[in-house]
Amino acid sequence: MASSGGDDQVPPGGPVTFSTRVIDAGSTIMQRRLPVKQMNCHVSTFAIYGSDMFRQIETHHYVHRVNDEFLQCAVYASDRSDAPLIGIEYVISDRLYESLPQDEQKLWHSHAYEVKSGSWAYPRLPEVVAAPELKNMAKTYGKFWCTWQIDRGDKLPMGAPELMMSPQGAGQGVLRPELVKRRDEKYNISTDELKDKRAEIAEPEWINPMADYWKQHGKCFVLDIMTVEMNRNAQFP
Repeated sequence: MASSGGDDQVPPGGPVTFSTRVIDAGSTIMQRRLPVKQMNCHVSTFAIYGSDMFRQIETHHYVHRVNDEFLQCAVYASDRSDAPLIGIEYVISDRLYESLPQDEQKLWHSHAYEVKSGSWAYPRLPEVVAAPELKNMAKTYGKFWCTWQIDRGDKLPMGAPELMMSPQGAGQGVLRPELVKRRDEKYNISTDELKDKRAEIAEPEWINPMADYWKQHGKCFVLDIMTVEMNRNAQFP
């Protein structure tokens, strides 16, 4: 069975040299790096590969709130300073989701169960502080592309991105207990206790059946890489 990955994953390459550290230090002082500085929130949660739902991983989202209805997250394998960047997730409100074409809606997953079950957690942030955000998150949808499958042992990002699914309360969406236990022990939290505390969070009035497509249709979406002829004169779209 694949591991969750992330804690001991080190890509190949030589050590950082003194001259490189000098460049990095200078960049830190002289450059603004504004997009990165907007990542103000850390979320610990889990994700499941859409093409193989027996593969489940712990993920760490660093969240940039663009506005109240759109978040963009850099997803890492852990919260260590050298953690591999394994993907990106976009999070949108239910209102924005309903504006998407149906073919696009199929690529997104719901967050209601993930939030109410306690899987979605804010490490070191008191639950009472997180409560307003949790109520909003329960009504959102996410699209998560994994670009580095470290759980299968890849030392570098390999192949096409994989579309990821959110935890659910039934079938292949149920998380492995040992995966949750490892996360809980790391942060001294209890997913079960978080679930109890979130019982009063309102369920969305309606979760669009195009989301979590595998639950309704037993099908997933994968990308394939193929060689095609270049068409430099084609109009877009």
